[in-house]
Formats: sequence, structure tokens, C-alpha cells
Amino acid sequence: MSWAKSGLAWGFIVSSVVVLWALFGLGGRDYFATPLGVRGYAPGHRLLRPSGPIGQSFGLAGTVLLVVPFAYMARKRLARAKGIGTAKAWLEVHLFCGIVGPVLVTLHTTLKFNGVVSAAYWSMVVVMLSGFVGRFLYVRIPHSIRGNELTRAELDASAANLRDTISRSVSSKYMLERIQRVERETVPADSADLSLFGLLFGEIALGRKLRWLDRELASSGLLAETRAEVIRLTAERSMLLRRLAYLQRTKKLFAMWHVFHLPLVYVLLVIAAGHITVALYMGYVPFRW
Repeated sequence: MSWAKSGLAWGFIVSSVVVLWALFGLGGRDYFATPLGVRGYAPGHRLLRPSGPIGQSFGLAGTVLLVVPFAYMARKRLARAKGIGTAKAWLEVHLFCGIVGPVLVTLHTTLKFNGVVSAAYWSMVVVMLSGFVGRFLYVRIPHSIRGNELTRAELDASAANLRDTISRSVSSKYMLERIQRVERETVPADSADLSLFGLLFGEIALGRKLRWLDRELASSGLLAETRAEVIRLTAERSMLLRRLAYLQRTKKLFAMWHVFHLPLVYVLLVIAAGHITVALYMGYVPFRW
């Protein structure tokens, strides 16, 4: 998926815009820097305090965005809901909400963390950070365009097709050996080479090898357009072979991540619901400032 269509990209863009608006458009930079004891006298207090028009709106919008991912979870578990959109699209929405929601809630707190509510806040932060880990693992399990996990037979067939396409693009046996060298040096040969370090940082080494291959292809006189296509195909095949090699380990780590991630999500939900209930009981009714 291109960066422009990524929930992560839009999450960071929207979050940046909102934060800049709060800091410089609403005077939040001075307000958040004011000591808590005298913050009530600051010019931005009426708008930005947690119960104020802007502060409360940040909290409400952030809470709604944090609840949206539960629809993603329900979509995965309910048979009738699986036909609504693609799994990949739901994941991108989940990522977008998981970034923007915590940012809005942080602005709602005015950077004041105390009491039981702080447990909900830090649970939210841990959930958000662990979400990045989950996405890192998820994208390393090959999926179809609709987000369905591909079978090993389908992955093997794709790798074979890429190999044949590369062979047709490069007729020189010498250059084919150079391409195969990239694969040998970046794809684990057996289970003994499947280190966690290789899973996390092996793609950096692949990038270096591809730059080396590009120089080799250029020195052979290969046209720039053909060279770029060969590099693209080699990168795609090498990545596919890497993910095939790490597939079982990645799935195991992803399952372990779920065991860690989901309980924190439910803790966050329970404490946040308690906070909202107490706020309503104390008379902080939304949109009554």
C-alpha cells in the first residue's frame, strides 16, 4: 500500500495539524507551560481546560476515535460483518484512529496526569506503542489485496513468477548470478539463521545490497529503465522470500503480541468508561460550558 493511502500517514498528518493548531492557534504553548497552581489564570484556560469548549471537544473526539477500533475487532470476529469492506481498509482506519485518538486525549488532559485516570492514560499510550509493533509484524505476513492471508503455495508461485520475469529481463548469466547473490546474502538459508535481529533489521541490509546491485547493473551497460525494473523485481522477490522464511516465527510473535495487546485494550476501555461516568455524575455535561 502506498504511503498516501496509509492510515499511519494520515494519522501523523492530522495529529500534527491538530497539535500545531492547539499550540499556536489556541495559545496552548503558553498554557501548557504555565504551572498547574496558576494555570486557571492563564488566557487559554477557558478554552483549553479539560471541561472547556476546546478541551472537552478534544476528549470527546479522542474517545470516539478510540472506540472505533472495537468495530474493527468486531468485524474480524462476526461472520456477518466480514463482508463489510476489506480487512486492509479496516486496518488502516484502525491505525488512523489509534494515532489521532491518543493525541486528542493528550490535549484533553492538558498534560496533567494524576489519580486513577492516569492509569487509563498510560494504558492508552502502551496500547498505541504496542500497536506499532503489531503493524510491523502484520505487514510481514503476506496478504492479498483484500487482506486475506496468502497460502504458502500462493507465495511459492509468486516467487517463481518473479524469478522467471527477472530471468527474461536480464539475459546475462553474470548478472543473474549477481541477482542470486543478493538473495543468498539477504534471505535466511535455514532455521538456524532466523534470528530476531534478522527479522527486525534484515531489510536494511537488503537495501544496501540492492544499491550495490544497481551499481553492478549500471556498469554492465543495462538501460536505466530496465535496470530500475530489475531492481524493483529483485527487491519484491527478496522481500517475499524473507517473509516466507520468517513466516512461522512472525506468526508466533504476532500471536504473543495479541496476548499482550488485548488485555490492555480492555483495561483502557473500563477505566475510560469509569472516568466518563464520574465526569457526567459531577455535572460535566458535554457542550454545556
